[in-house]
Amino acid sequence: MTRHTDPETVAKTVLAMLREGRFDDLEELFAPVLAAAVSADTVRTGWVGEIAKTGQVRALGEVVITPVDDQLTRAVVPLHCENGELELRLAVDAGGRLHGLRLAPPAESAWTPPRYATPRRFTEQDITLECGPLTVPGTLTMPRGGRDRPGVVLIASGPSDRDVTVGPNKPFKDLAWGLASRGVAVVRFDKVTHVHTSMEHEPGCTMVEEYLPNVLAAVRLLQQQPGVDPARVFVAGHSGGGKAAVRVAAAEPSIAGVVMLAADTIPLPRAAARIFSYIADIDPATALAHSTETIARTEDPALTLETPGAELLFGWPASYWLDLREFDQVATAASLDRPILVLQGGRDYQVTEVDDLAGWRAGLAGKPGVTIKVFAADDHMFFPGSGPSVPADYQLPQHVDPEVIAAIAEWLPGARRGPMSRLLAHLGR
Repeated sequence: MTRHTDPETVAKTVLAMLREGRFDDLEELFAPVLAAAVSADTVRTGWVGEIAKTGQVRALGEVVITPVDDQLTRAVVPLHCENGELELRLAVDAGGRLHGLRLAPPAESAWTPPRYATPRRFTEQDITLECGPLTVPGTLTMPRGGRDRPGVVLIASGPSDRDVTVGPNKPFKDLAWGLASRGVAVVRFDKVTHVHTSMEHEPGCTMVEEYLPNVLAAVRLLQQQPGVDPARVFVAGHSGGGKAAVRVAAAEPSIAGVVMLAADTIPLPRAAARIFSYIADIDPATALAHSTETIARTEDPALTLETPGAELLFGWPASYWLDLREFDQVATAASLDRPILVLQGGRDYQVTEVDDLAGWRAGLAGKPGVTIKVFAADDHMFFPGSGPSVPADYQLPQHVDPEVIAAIAEWLPGARRGPMSRLLAHLGR
């Protein structure tokens, strides 16, 4: 195979390989640092998952080339798909080898504020969460006026930006603006794996490094804000960030309580198999023939730290999977002496009411201070709708269910209540 060295040509070649399903050929372009972390199967899984949301690529935008340093060049290819937009982002060396490969939503997407957000009630400012080599940027959303406000740190799952941008939607921005409109201070931040893109594939990485430094820095920052009650700073995690919120709260007694949105309890490899099967039922062309082998290797009881991450699910290192096996989010939550709010979408196929929420119900049964709410019309991102949820739904402009915003705000002590809540309180209900 002829190897091109011009970054634009490399980018177009990579895209052609992705579209044609030539993942093994693509793997031959990997530099050693990428080959050690990512396999053809990892790329196949990522490509199929994203295309399930956006539909097939119909047209390309202009390739943007930017020098990174003396060794690497960044190439970004805008992809115009049937149901939305994507960007193919590559890091290419002078020999045409790939040091980085990622599919992601465009850096800028058309988001409009939800109706429940009242921007005049709050301000926003950029922040930096100083964590040495794991430092990340974020946003502080502060209600205007008042004192002793409650605060919430939002925790994302996966290598997401601070808004959890998906298609034209920004669910964490919805949450931040909605809560701040009700008097709650909010910090959201770019996930460490979004900023430091190689981290999630580095040997030795675990959930601890992925979450604790940045979340704890955000908690401390909120606790130090004038107008925020340091004794009423909570953590709220979505999906994998939900079980991470439990782990963070267990490590930091000053955290006042935990909100879990669509938090999983089923072991992740088993959940991944369920999701892959669900998507393949919708579109058989997206079936992942190799995923069964990868999941089996990830679940193998004989898994050791020496197993290459490129052979495991998502290309994550063995250290991550071994640590995840040892962490019991339900038992950890049950041991917390602080209030817990569990929220679940009834149409969620990624974290389900039947499997995952059942684990929370069983493990937290009888524990005081636990509130569980199901929003029957909501999907995994808490976007309301009807009928079976499908990945392509995320490409439609939507907002987080206002009832979810209300449920969180009204659960937090000291937040501003909505009109209906005030009316019920006045009527003594």
